[in-house]
Amino acid sequence: MGIIGADHTSYTVRDLDAARAFYCDVLGFEILHARPRITNQYFRDIIGFPDAVVRDLYLRIPGTEHHVEFFEYQQPQGQQQDTTPNNPGSSHIAYLVDDLRGLYERLKTIEHLTFISEPIYLDEGPNLGGWALYMKDPNGIIIELFQAAQS
Repeated sequence: MGIIGADHTSYTVRDLDAARAFYCDVLGFEILHARPRITNQYFRDIIGFPDAVVRDLYLRIPGTEHHVEFFEYQQPQGQQQDTTPNNPGSSHIAYLVDDLRGLYERLKTIEHLTFISEPIYLDEGPNLGGWALYMKDPNGIIIELFQAAQS
């Protein structure tokens, strides 16, 4: 009678096509399904908007069975939030990478990405010897890229 696992992480975006291009074409996520127009009554009841029209993209994170879902609300449209890391309610998801510095060099050539930091060597703490950075995707969602210490 409690939590038994995690199925997916979901984010609302302003531009679903930009999310698809970044997560699928750049990062290699796999599309499990994409719905161009969600108007089911049960869905509207769950999200609390009786007239909602939503596009969605449901992806598998490479190397995992965890999924990430993106919603673009066509109706009612929301307002962009300030996702600065210290603001209550902001969140991030951490993706494991095998070569953070190499990936960073590739990503920094892509438009509409904002880096909060460049790759930082973790010189103390539980992840000693690893590398990490924070960035914002094309929709302003914070993601952490993390490379564990090499053993």
